[in-house]
Amino acid sequence: MFLAVVGVVVALLHVYLWKRLVKDTTRTPTGRRIGGVALVVLAVLVAATLVLPRFVGVEVAAWFAWPGYIWLALFFYLLVILAVLELPRLALRRWSRPLGATATTTVESEPAVDESRRLFLARGAAVVAGVASTSIVGAGMVSALSPPLVKRVPVPIGGLNPVFGGFRIAVVSDIHLGPLLGRAHTERLVRMINETQPDLVAMVGDLADGTVAELGRAAEPLQDLVSSFGTFFVTGNHEYYSGYAQWVRELERLGLNYLHNEHTQINRAGEKITLAGVTDLTGKSLGDAPDMSRALSGRDTTIPTVMLAHQPVQVSDSARLGVDLQLSGHTHGGQMYPFHHMVSLAQPAVSGLSKVDDTWLYVTNGAGVWGPPVRVGAPPDITVIELTPPGPR
Repeated sequence: MFLAVVGVVVALLHVYLWKRLVKDTTRTPTGRRIGGVALVVLAVLVAATLVLPRFVGVEVAAWFAWPGYIWLALFFYLLVILAVLELPRLALRRWSRPLGATATTTVESEPAVDESRRLFLARGAAVVAGVASTSIVGAGMVSALSPPLVKRVPVPIGGLNPVFGGFRIAVVSDIHLGPLLGRAHTERLVRMINETQPDLVAMVGDLADGTVAELGRAAEPLQDLVSSFGTFFVTGNHEYYSGYAQWVRELERLGLNYLHNEHTQINRAGEKITLAGVTDLTGKSLGDAPDMSRALSGRDTTIPTVMLAHQPVQVSDSARLGVDLQLSGHTHGGQMYPFHHMVSLAQPAVSGLSKVDDTWLYVTNGAGVWGPPVRVGAPPDITVIELTPPGPR
């Protein structure tokens, strides 16, 4: 039912594009037919891109995922820009009437229209929308496919022993191996993380959009991550769409440490901090619900606690249970503006460092993409969190 509704919406929006980009800008039936056929093909491509990968597998999906997702991004920005242009278009309707035209000029009691002016306005809007959307998507693709930014973020932690001052946690999330991003993507991320010389690596979910059989080789370079205290990971929502149990076993085989609603202690020169992790909220429907109380049960409350949780919204539990810092992903920083505003309706933070009560929350933009290989206003990143003792007040 949901797919049917989405299909109808996509079809109607393509009809709108046909009206604005084809019907309003062409005079010949042949031109309108060609434009109509092109948009029908593109609408079918969007549907295939969104639905077929789960049935045909990652390797086959790669053939149509690239053109399909790129058109999806162009489609989105064409709609946004044309919608914005509706206001000036309506304001200029008076200009498209010949001088002296009245409301009774035509049989239908509608003002007469200067066809050349109407055509000029329609073509002008189409050109503006086309150029602007192509430029935005082009720049967004460069951003999405370029090496992630390496951010360094100091976080003051109350009660942190000076021994842990400067402790570096490399945070990476939302790698999204799949039809668009493969082994080379993982190799680049591993190389960049290792170059930061982290004390610990935290992977906070959404590694892959496919099964271990399809993408296990693409994930293999993760075994080459190097840090003083190892790599720890938790599940994201996409793990539950891709066979999470198999992915957990595979990552553990590669030498990564799974925090499954549990905690461990990091010992440095005789001093300790607690590192905890919970499953993603999506796991609830599959009998693998997050349980932060269980994850923190028995911890030493006199030492700082860092929580790995895929979704920022889980910070409400972290704050309630006295966690000092939660590390999250999931939002992609919004990925494509203006989605930032919609994400903020569901999550307490979209990107960067913030605070909920006495708990710090850091949300990474993620290192990959979901859907279109496009990032607008939210470049990919790897973040090095540097724990510091609180400064003097």
